[in-house]
Amino acid sequence: MHAAVVRSFGSPPRFESFPTPGASGDHEVLVDVLATGLHPRVRSAANGSHYTSDGTLPLIPGFDAVGRTQEGELLYFVATDTALGTMAEKAVVDRRRAITLPPGTDPADVAAAMNPGMSSWVALRSRISLRPGSSVLVLGATGNAGQLAVQIAGHLGAGRVIGAGRDPERLRLLKGVGADETVSLTGDDKTVADRLGQAAADVDVVIDYLWGHVTQQAMPALLTARADRSKALTWIQIGSMAGQNITLPSPLLRAANLNIMGSGQGSVTTAGIVAELPPLAEQIVAGTLSVDPLLIPLSQVEQAWNTPTAPGQRIVLTP
Repeated sequence: MHAAVVRSFGSPPRFESFPTPGASGDHEVLVDVLATGLHPRVRSAANGSHYTSDGTLPLIPGFDAVGRTQEGELLYFVATDTALGTMAEKAVVDRRRAITLPPGTDPADVAAAMNPGMSSWVALRSRISLRPGSSVLVLGATGNAGQLAVQIAGHLGAGRVIGAGRDPERLRLLKGVGADETVSLTGDDKTVADRLGQAAADVDVVIDYLWGHVTQQAMPALLTARADRSKALTWIQIGSMAGQNITLPSPLLRAANLNIMGSGQGSVTTAGIVAELPPLAEQIVAGTLSVDPLLIPLSQVEQAWNTPTAPGQRIVLTP
């Protein structure tokens, strides 16, 4: 078969011939891959920086995909924990990490939206139980996952959703997909902190794709501006686009009801994540969530690695 193959963490994958894997376990089946998304999670695994990376090379990148069995069944699946990912013409599927998709499903839509969508979907359904009418701030709402988080929070019952990010064009688009208010994260620290404090002081939940310096400024801004600091604020850390670490002053934890948690592989079991996928897939297939896949042939994976995307787009490779 042909596949995208990483032989050095310093270089993009290349389209090469690669031995076809074989299904061997009781729950395994070999599928023809139809579409696989180029997500940030995939990029970090391909360059060795993801926290689950064990340094194995060569590897086929790809976290998830849509594939078809020999019997014609259409599956969305999450790759097994090996170096053989989904950016290939064929892949081995563990049926325990897969769901069946209905006839008529557009494989590209599912491949584009499931990974970025599941981050907030799982966080708001498995890590917490979002109360109807709650207010939610999405830090990093101008990214693909953040834009979907705005939509998903509203779909799951949030009464008010605020999107915060840097890109002005992408911020403008957020109101068209459900944001009640937007906050620009450009400017000096005090200006940004004041904006966040004014717009989002009393939110119930923060979905954080940024971390780093942005979160380090945002936490005190929100907590000190709250009308009632004993009101619980749940901060869900999902991504670290702005940095891996923050400095957290201890008085913040004593002076306010701040609950910090993460959501991702490890904080939620694989079985727990897979259990949340069917209802998310239903929303994608139904068109409830705005999806914009940019299709690129797998043979052009090197070019795809550096292809810019428009707001809301996600690159999808098609073997």
